[in-house]
Amino acid sequence: MDNLIPNQPNQSTLFEPKPSVLVGDSSDIYFHRTMSILRNEGINPNVVIEFFPQRSGVLCGINEAMALLVKVLPESDREVWALPEGGYVEAKEVSLRIKAPYNSICLYETAISGMLSSSTGWATAARECVDAAEGIPIVSFGARHVHPNISGNMDYASIIGGCESCSTILGARLAGVTPSGTMPHALILIVGDTIKAIQAFDKHIPKEIPRIALVDTFKDEVEESINIAKVMRNKLEGVRLDTPKERGGVTPDLVKELRAKLNLADAHHVQIFVSGGITPDRIREFIKSGAEIDGFGVGSFITRARPNDFTADIHQIEGKPIAKRGRLPGITDNPRLERLL
Repeated sequence: MDNLIPNQPNQSTLFEPKPSVLVGDSSDIYFHRTMSILRNEGINPNVVIEFFPQRSGVLCGINEAMALLVKVLPESDREVWALPEGGYVEAKEVSLRIKAPYNSICLYETAISGMLSSSTGWATAARECVDAAEGIPIVSFGARHVHPNISGNMDYASIIGGCESCSTILGARLAGVTPSGTMPHALILIVGDTIKAIQAFDKHIPKEIPRIALVDTFKDEVEESINIAKVMRNKLEGVRLDTPKERGGVTPDLVKELRAKLNLADAHHVQIFVSGGITPDRIREFIKSGAEIDGFGVGSFITRARPNDFTADIHQIEGKPIAKRGRLPGITDNPRLERLL
C-alpha cells in the first residue's frame, strides 16, 4: 500500500471500522435485500466496481476505505486499485477499483462512497485555504462544528488537504502529527484575567507546547498583547486574535497595529495567529493588505464543505463488460491507479 500516510503504523488499525459498518448497519437497506436475494439464489459472481467523484479535488478517504476492504474482502480472489491519498483527482476519474466476489462488497458500497465523498470535500476545502495562504500555516479548528463521530476524520482530511495540524487528538493521531491549539476563552473567563491564565498555562503545561495567548477576552487586543509580552517576555511565542463579529472581527488594520506595537515593545519574536470565520477570500485579503500573520485557524469553511459525491458502478461481471445505460461497459482505463491489494 504505497499511498499510506508516511511514518504511520498500520492504517488498518488507525481506521478500524466500527462494528455498525462491518455488519452493514450504515448501508442502504436495498443492499441488505439484495444480499438476501443473491444468497438464497446461490448467486455470487466476481465483479469489478469502480468509484469516481462528480467534481475535481483533493482525493481523501482511500486509507479509510482500505482499512475496511482489508477486513471484508476474501484473502484470495481480490484486487484493489486506487489513486494516492492526497493526490489530485479529476471529475469522473476512477479513483478506486475493486475486483472481488460481489457478496463480499455489496454491503459496503454505501460506506465507501460516503468515506470518499465527505473526506474529499473536506480535503479540497482545506487545500483552498492552504493555496490562498501562500505558505502561511493553516490549522484545522473545526471539530466543534461536526458530530464527534466524524471530527477525527474531518481533521485528518484537513491535514491531507495541506493543513499543518488540527485541534483534535484523534485527527492528529490519524494523520501522524501533533495536535495544535492555544487556549479557550473559557480558561480566561474562569481564571478571571488573561495574564494569570497564560501564567497558569506556562506553569502546568509541558514546556514543548508553545505559549500562545488568546488576547480578545477582556481588554483591547493590542493592550492585552503588550501587557502579556512584558510579563512573559521570551516565553511568549505568540498571540491569537479571535475577535467576534460583535466587536468587528479581526481586520487587517488590527493585525498591522498589533504587529507595529509589539515591535515597538521589543517583542519582535511574538507571532500573530488569526482565527474566527477565516475563508480563502479573507486569507487573501489579509495577505494583499500586507498584514503580517504567522498562522490561520480555519473552522467552518472546511467543516461545511460540500461533499464531493462519489458514485460506484459495476463495469464487469465474471469477466464480461457491462454497465447501466449512460455508462460505458468494461473496465475504465486509468494508468494512474496503483494496486493496493
